[in-house]
Amino acid sequence: MLMRDTLARVNSSRLTALKELQQEEGSDPFRILIGTILSARTRDENTRIAVHNLFSRFKSIDAIADARIEDIEQLIRCTGFYRIKARRIKEVARIIATQYNGMVPDRLEDLLRLPGVGRKTANCVLVYAFNKDAIPVDTHVHRIANRLGLVDTKSVEETEQELMKSVERRYWKSINDTFVTFGQSVCKPIAPLCNECLLKEECKYYRLKHG
Repeated sequence: MLMRDTLARVNSSRLTALKELQQEEGSDPFRILIGTILSARTRDENTRIAVHNLFSRFKSIDAIADARIEDIEQLIRCTGFYRIKARRIKEVARIIATQYNGMVPDRLEDLLRLPGVGRKTANCVLVYAFNKDAIPVDTHVHRIANRLGLVDTKSVEETEQELMKSVERRYWKSINDTFVTFGQSVCKPIAPLCNECLLKEECKYYRLKHG
């Protein structure tokens, strides 16, 4: 199955929170980074609210670095694990302000050194903020890639590595946004809408389930 055909057939006009943030903020790296941190285990609509609340109150990296933890917590309360995220956001802002001259790094290795930033978050920043080739793999991408039979992996890290090997580089940046919207609307974790799926004839999961 060609990745080009897969992406084309499941492409949606619906925007993920990060894609929307990219368009609204002109790919501002710091806002993309913070938005990605906020999006973990959080519905897109709540991510949007938290990002709006935070940056309406604090306009700069320095302002967030100097903010009280309690104030950040209150502004992002609608997200999951907001207390942990508030501490991480403040610390990330401090590090970027003091160690990177207020500029979000654009290298994977540097992003991974920031507190609370794993490969998925770092790759999201590379794709949505810097337009670099990377494959951010979250639970949606991991699930769908395995269901379709594009990979046969146990972890998101393995999925990222296998997709990087098997997918042409020019499609890397499209995978996350397309698979996330597809996973939220059709290929759901529980009770996927297989009968409505445009990929069911090529889908390993569908073939195993329906014989």
